[in-house]
Amino acid sequence: MRRLLVGFVAMALLSAAPAFANSDGDKSADTPTKNGNASSTAAPGNSAKKKAAAARNESSSLATNTSTTDSAAAAALAIAPVSATVASPKAAQGDQADQSPLFFKIGGADFTPLGFLDFTSVYRSTDVGSGIGTSFGSIPFNGSSPAGRLSELRFSAQNSRVGIKVDTNPGAFKVTGYLEADFLGNAPGNLEVTSHSSTMRMRLYWVDVHRGKWEVLGGQSWSMMTPNRTGISPMPGDIFFSQDMDTNYQVGLVWLRTPGFRVVYHANSNWTLGVALEDPEQYTGGLVTFPAGFNTSQVDDTGGNAKTPNAAPDVIAKVAYDTKLSGHAFHIEASGLYRVFRLNTAATNANVTKSGGGGSVNVNFEVVKNLHLIANSFWSDGGGRYIFGMGPDFAVTTNAAGNFVPSPLHAGSGIAGFEYQFTPQTMFYGYYGGAYFGRNFQATTGTSGTTTYTGYGFPGSGSAQNRTIQEATFGVIETLWKNVKYGDLKIITQGSYLSRNPWSNTATPGNANSAHLGMAFVDLRYDLP
Repeated sequence: MRRLLVGFVAMALLSAAPAFANSDGDKSADTPTKNGNASSTAAPGNSAKKKAAAARNESSSLATNTSTTDSAAAAALAIAPVSATVASPKAAQGDQADQSPLFFKIGGADFTPLGFLDFTSVYRSTDVGSGIGTSFGSIPFNGSSPAGRLSELRFSAQNSRVGIKVDTNPGAFKVTGYLEADFLGNAPGNLEVTSHSSTMRMRLYWVDVHRGKWEVLGGQSWSMMTPNRTGISPMPGDIFFSQDMDTNYQVGLVWLRTPGFRVVYHANSNWTLGVALEDPEQYTGGLVTFPAGFNTSQVDDTGGNAKTPNAAPDVIAKVAYDTKLSGHAFHIEASGLYRVFRLNTAATNANVTKSGGGGSVNVNFEVVKNLHLIANSFWSDGGGRYIFGMGPDFAVTTNAAGNFVPSPLHAGSGIAGFEYQFTPQTMFYGYYGGAYFGRNFQATTGTSGTTTYTGYGFPGSGSAQNRTIQEATFGVIETLWKNVKYGDLKIITQGSYLSRNPWSNTATPGNANSAHLGMAFVDLRYDLP
């Protein structure tokens, strides 16, 4: 009865989603659409059953061993292969009867396939036009175009996940390789017309080597700035990126999936420290008004500009503390970010370099059994790229010598929320997140007395230059069926309400102060065992 009720509520949520939206609002297409989502190298156990249990715990997104919507791809991560020594066919069948079948062994390495099959439906009260991942920074104002006055309904299987995890133990080392992909890559122009041939893309691809208290990782992983649930682990189940079905997650979340190199030191069972060098990008995202004569090839202004002349890698340091308070899991962490920006002025042949940086403090606390409270915070000068690129890293000003100067933009974000595993089958979750981008502009008065503005957030700036973006979310995850050998089937629902406020309303229809959006997701997911 409870499962029927949850299904009914999910459909009701989908049909009632238009009520989430306010009728103010106007579309800006200036912000590019994007699609997003303890030691990680525990040695395999002595029995397949123990390994299967460890895998389920490792793939869990909560300290209470509940599954995360985006980390279900990590299920069965440490399942052991069947022993090469078999006493008899009957004995082998008996051993295999109680373990997951999805594993195999090559030489001394254990290979574990992972992933899930997703069918996602999404309704939005205005037509964002960004697929199943919401372009938070450009939700349309009502009245600017048909997109702001029409709702949107979409079905997709793009969020389905495939991957593999490899574990081996050469000598005193524990080595883990991890590969994860989905189908949210660059879409062909006719994707929605006929065959829906979604493009596969790489999400994660890294190798982690652990010996004693030291751990070294190289490859593409979640940025070390992304909040953890446990330690400084790179495993998806140990990272907080919400339970949301939106493939761009939650407004206020600090995250990247990026190439990098990190060194982690496990001081003891409580303290973990890490330092990372990660791929940099001077990001302006089409959101900054540049001074005359500035060459935009120096910045990533359109998204994905691999020619950006970055000066140095982003440097991140992180310390995490994990313990039990009255028997309940408690995690707190602090991170620091250092960045370097550099611009050239062709007319003077001069380079100008400026530094940026930021910091975050994040907490995940199980206040009572299975109920986690979550608080994340981030503040920066030049960290807009880390807040889903909804704001630029810097504006460009001109100094007395006529040189272009990168001027880091104040940017901050935060999330407060809860995740409650109400029963083994039912989870409730909710979050409120927000992002803020400061104004940074330069006014120049010409000989005619006319004032010209450049930068971000100046009087009369475009509607894409946002001051704040906010989102409230509530969702339910209901496991309909689960078997250790065959996986599980679940329904995941999400209802969200968003608003965004530009610095200036002179470019918005009717001088509207904010745009609003209501949306609902209903997802059917089969997880591999």
